[in-house]
Amino acid sequence: MLIALFHFSCKQPGKPQPSFKSVIGIHYTEVRRTFKNGVIFNGQGFQLAPDWRFTFVSTDSINIYSPVKKRFFNCPVIFDHDSVFNIAWAWLKLKKLTKDSIKFQVLHVENKVIIDDRSNLYMTIYSDDYIKNKLHTDAQTLQKPTRKDTLFIKTKIALANRIPDSSFAGTEQPILKSKSPLLTIKRVETPVDSAESTDPKADYINPEYNITITKAYKDFNYSFVATVDTLGQLHFWRSTIIPVDKDFEIWQNRMMTGIVNGYLKLYLTISPGKTLGLPHNSFVILNVTGKAG
Repeated sequence: MLIALFHFSCKQPGKPQPSFKSVIGIHYTEVRRTFKNGVIFNGQGFQLAPDWRFTFVSTDSINIYSPVKKRFFNCPVIFDHDSVFNIAWAWLKLKKLTKDSIKFQVLHVENKVIIDDRSNLYMTIYSDDYIKNKLHTDAQTLQKPTRKDTLFIKTKIALANRIPDSSFAGTEQPILKSKSPLLTIKRVETPVDSAESTDPKADYINPEYNITITKAYKDFNYSFVATVDTLGQLHFWRSTIIPVDKDFEIWQNRMMTGIVNGYLKLYLTISPGKTLGLPHNSFVILNVTGKAG
């Protein structure tokens, strides 16, 4: 569920206040959520999920489904100004309203001000009756990625193949498994109820792993970002810490490259990340501890 933390008010005299009175009692399902370019992915590979299901039960309240809690909740609908509403604690601008469909622009609000260049998400919502009896389909079919989405991802994959720095997160994360008793690996999990994100899937953008290697040549502790290519090969990219001294940075990068080539490539089996079923270069954050002896 989209969350906003601020409330603001600005009345415009003479302009009629929009109302959801005409659609009370109609069951709606979100079928598509896109960025301003009409695609469901952003440059990092994050995929928007259309997961709102709701019914307006009055002009100032809504029953909305929580995919996390797996049940409906009654939430407030508050008119603010112009066509801006706070609905279930999300700031939304009403762009279209009919009994068949609703379109919202998701607003990003900071310090009671709408940040226009970050208010770049759009929600397309159809009534269940419209989906079933007029489109003769179902919500799951309408929610599938389109040809435009696929072409966007294929273009990003081609770029990442040419320029590894253009790697991006896969909706199917790389899978790292140890094939040696000398290496243990554990995924760093982001709690579902983390205040950092209201989307439990959002942590796939920066998959992070804690790795411990026993019987290493010496004790060490490094954190760095690596790329996983389409063949599942691991490559050092950069340290998570930027040192001040250039000579130290060169030495440190050489050490971490050696850890990747000398330990991780030998001790790990890796499957590449994928988006829309297509393998591509992606990033992983690795916190590697070596223990001698």
